[in-house]
Amino acid sequence: MSTPTLFRAIADLPLTIESVALRRRASDTSSGFERVSTTFRLRGGGELGRGEDVTYDAPDHDALFADPERDPRTTVDGLGFEAAFAGEWTFREFSRHLDDVDLFPVGEPERKTGYPYRRWAVESAAMDLALRQADTDLASILGREAAPVTFAASTRLGEPPTADRVTAIAERVPGIGFKLDPTDDWTDAVVDDLPTEQVRVLDLKGLYEGTEVDQEPDPEFYEWVLESFPNAVIEDPAITDETRHVFEGEEHRVSWDYPIDGVESVEALPWEPEWLNVKPSRFGTLESLSDTIEWARERDVTLYGGGQFELGVGRDQLHALASVFYPDAPNDVAPRVFNDPDVPDRLPATPLAPAAAPRGFEF
Repeated sequence: MSTPTLFRAIADLPLTIESVALRRRASDTSSGFERVSTTFRLRGGGELGRGEDVTYDAPDHDALFADPERDPRTTVDGLGFEAAFAGEWTFREFSRHLDDVDLFPVGEPERKTGYPYRRWAVESAAMDLALRQADTDLASILGREAAPVTFAASTRLGEPPTADRVTAIAERVPGIGFKLDPTDDWTDAVVDDLPTEQVRVLDLKGLYEGTEVDQEPDPEFYEWVLESFPNAVIEDPAITDETRHVFEGEEHRVSWDYPIDGVESVEALPWEPEWLNVKPSRFGTLESLSDTIEWARERDVTLYGGGQFELGVGRDQLHALASVFYPDAPNDVAPRVFNDPDVPDRLPATPLAPAAAPRGFEF
């Protein structure tokens, strides 16, 4: 008997929303910026459902907490959301309703990615609440078991680049894998200091535009990366007339992250992929995420989870998804302590064990 898709398993669950509250979080990161996020907290039927808005621009979060009379960390009925969300729904009905709700009532987000990021925050909170109101959890409603989640540590090497942070983590967490972001100032000497056999994914960031992490496509650099890390998956190269030849015969090693926000985006890739990085917030809706997971499953595409410096429940929800769909992959969902500016003396081991009795959308 086949198991239901993610969306179909959740779609018809009853959902009661009575009130809405928001909570702001902020923390410094190992990538040198302050991460700000907002947790959407939906209450109903004596239960609480939560989802995390990972919009990167702090002003988009600050706009939700502009009332000086309120606690700067917490606001109740964030700018009319309570009136827009409250009611008796099925999850499917609520998701369709969100198509017509303005989730940025103070003004447009700094970047267009803000729209799916906030939509996912609300949908994941609603899914969490619906599962709790049904007294069940993600794995159970899918007819699966929550498996331990293998994770890779994602980190940059600094300026100038050194292997110090990677080797410190490797010493503290035996067997851990790494997801690294090569830059054109890396050298052979830097690579020699890395535990290359533990590097699982290399993110070339060739598709970003207008960010601090943009990496211009360079065929010589791409060739050097492929040769220096012969066993690693290569994520998000920019495929141009100048770089296409580099990946001839290496297509099976290439993965995609930044452009992936639904099945249509996958089908628009330069070739049918064998790897995909799944970041739920990029999809916006549970249905789009579910459709893409199913598309990949039917074609034996290897999926792995991706994180976005979540500060709260969002990270736990990434673990929950990984545990039922891709637990053994090089998931870029390490516990948030791995993003601290300084490497702690003690770090969680991989794989992460699921909770003995989870509820809702939690691991």
